Amino acid sequence: MLVVPVVVALAVSVVGVALFARAVAAIVGVVRLGQPLPGRRDRPGDRWKHMLAETLAHTRMRQWNAIGIAHWFVFIAFGALFFTLITAYGQLFDPTFALPIIGHWVVYEWLAELIAWAGLVCILFLMVTRARKGTARASRFFGSRTWQAVYVEFTILGIVLCVLFLRAMEYQLLGDETSRWHFPFTWFLLPQGIAAASLEAGIVVLAAVKIVISMAWFAVLGLNLTMGVAWHRFTVWPNIWFKRESSGRPALGALQPITVDGQPLDFAEIEDLDADAALGVGKLEDFTWKGLLDFTSCTECGRCQSQCPAWNTDKPLSPKLLVMGLREHAYAKAPYLQAAETARATLPQSVRDEAARPLVGPIQVENGSAGVIDPDVLWSCTTCGACVQQCPVDIEHVDHIMDMRRFQVLMESEFPSELNGLFKGLENKGNPWNSNPRQRLDWAKSLTFDVPVVGEDVEDLSEVEYLFWVGCAGAYEDRAKKTTQAVAELLHTAGVRFAVLGRGETCTGDPARRAGNEFVFQQLAMENAETLKEAGATKVVVTCAHCLNALKNEYPQLGVELEVVHHTQLLNRLVRDGKLTPVAAPDAGVGGRTITYHDPCYLGRHNQVYDPPRDLLGALPGTRLTEMPRHRERSFCCGAGGARMWMEERIGTRINANRTDEALATGADTIATGCPFCRVMLSDGLTARQADGSAAETTEVLDVAQLLLESVRRGSS
Repeated sequence: MLVVPVVVALAVSVVGVALFARAVAAIVGVVRLGQPLPGRRDRPGDRWKHMLAETLAHTRMRQWNAIGIAHWFVFIAFGALFFTLITAYGQLFDPTFALPIIGHWVVYEWLAELIAWAGLVCILFLMVTRARKGTARASRFFGSRTWQAVYVEFTILGIVLCVLFLRAMEYQLLGDETSRWHFPFTWFLLPQGIAAASLEAGIVVLAAVKIVISMAWFAVLGLNLTMGVAWHRFTVWPNIWFKRESSGRPALGALQPITVDGQPLDFAEIEDLDADAALGVGKLEDFTWKGLLDFTSCTECGRCQSQCPAWNTDKPLSPKLLVMGLREHAYAKAPYLQAAETARATLPQSVRDEAARPLVGPIQVENGSAGVIDPDVLWSCTTCGACVQQCPVDIEHVDHIMDMRRFQVLMESEFPSELNGLFKGLENKGNPWNSNPRQRLDWAKSLTFDVPVVGEDVEDLSEVEYLFWVGCAGAYEDRAKKTTQAVAELLHTAGVRFAVLGRGETCTGDPARRAGNEFVFQQLAMENAETLKEAGATKVVVTCAHCLNALKNEYPQLGVELEVVHHTQLLNRLVRDGKLTPVAAPDAGVGGRTITYHDPCYLGRHNQVYDPPRDLLGALPGTRLTEMPRHRERSFCCGAGGARMWMEERIGTRINANRTDEALATGADTIATGCPFCRVMLSDGLTARQADGSAAETTEVLDVAQLLLESVRRGSS
């Protein structure tokens, strides 16, 4: 027996396992620093089901087909070839060693070789992909720590090569005991006729190499607690299991309430709150344990970064870099938080300096500590949810950003100055445009029929089928008013009985909540909740995607349960039922009207409404729908979400211009959407392009309801 390779392999194994075990304990210790978080253990059966689906079936990874499939084979090889590692330990002492019971079972041997070859091909594909993408800002790998990823890739490459060549040597050594049937994909890798002694020595050495490669990987992990590209192989399981939604959906839709000591904050008892209680997240230890687990699990793949509208328009926000920065800060500050208060002064200066850093603050400072997250990063987010949708390990980026915004607004009063006007309008006038509440019904004055108002024309909503929630944009913004009027006329034409709240309606509070002002959100939401309960609301139709999200997903937090539908969903149903009949224009050309549809983030990603608007457009005779490259789950934001509608866009290029250019590139003469925020942003983008001559004057931005109304009116004229 060769002594040196055996001793080296066993020594490295001891060191690797010890360092890995110590690191696991350290990571658990860091995660436990987080605040308690309720609601992450409900419906365990569903959680197990979705966790196994996302990991074993790679359902989230396969949103990018080629990459997802390649990663799946590498993932399977990583787990399945563990048995070959056990075999390698036996081969250190007996080159002919085979696993007990399994032995030379032909099914196992075929699978082992197939998996090894598949792992080899796929890891080479992933390595080439990374190399081709490079590390420039346009690459999703920008900011990722390349050496760590390359090290992991070469580790996997080395292991599968060892497996294949060990099998080739076993084939010759075992001779008549087995046949090529047991080594179908490796018997040909080495020249025939190698001496038995040489084969035995080669097996021992190569088995030792395989062990050293594997155990060195564990040792490197043990020395690098923030090596997410490797640690995610272990943390992804609990991170997915404890995801926000036990239904398996990503953490989109409703924004979660502020929690204090693990319990949702009751704003009715705000005066009883401890003076030192943090509202939101102002320092590392204010994050929940799930937040710290999120940061630990980031694999630095950059999918979130590649989809982020802020990053794609040269702004400083990258969801990946934000999470990586928080992870580095968490593990650097953890020793300070874990030490007794009396012992903190003896900690290394680097640890104390890290503990002194503000969580949110300028990263370029002359005196004092640089912030972990720059305010420009924090306020660039549109809350579009693309990062959350794309993340294969279920990191909840938007929730963490919103919690940091909440602290900045509620505790520090640090926020973009433009938001002062938003907050003032919401508090004093009940709408973000600061318009007179008496004008909420002005949109209905030009209609040829009466719009029933709850409390005036109908006593309550039991007399009608739907409450038509008009929304602030639909009541005050000139372009959105046309959508409101179109929906009202279509419902009237279809014989759908509906009523509005009129002056009794106020803003849902969505802009305030996304801007971090939970106080104003609660004030508005509680006022609306009381109004909705008194009116007996059960079924609501809305034209604004943000109103839809608030009423459907967030008002249940205040005890209001409603059946909320978007106007495209209801109108599509009415067309299918024959209550509305679209008619083609008599002068439609050969190709007809070409329409491209923009998916609003809060309708699509946040609420999974993709097909009804498209079905409705497809039902319009004489029209042709053409998709933009980024659509449905990967739709690009208009730039208005996250209260960005009321903030200036001073950094980089404009998000709405980027999206408008993509829409124009389809050659469509009409850009359709289903949200007033999107319509405003795309209309502004189109106006700018028409002004510089890069868009035709005849191109227009319309709501889906307006297009349907045009077609339906032709049938009654």
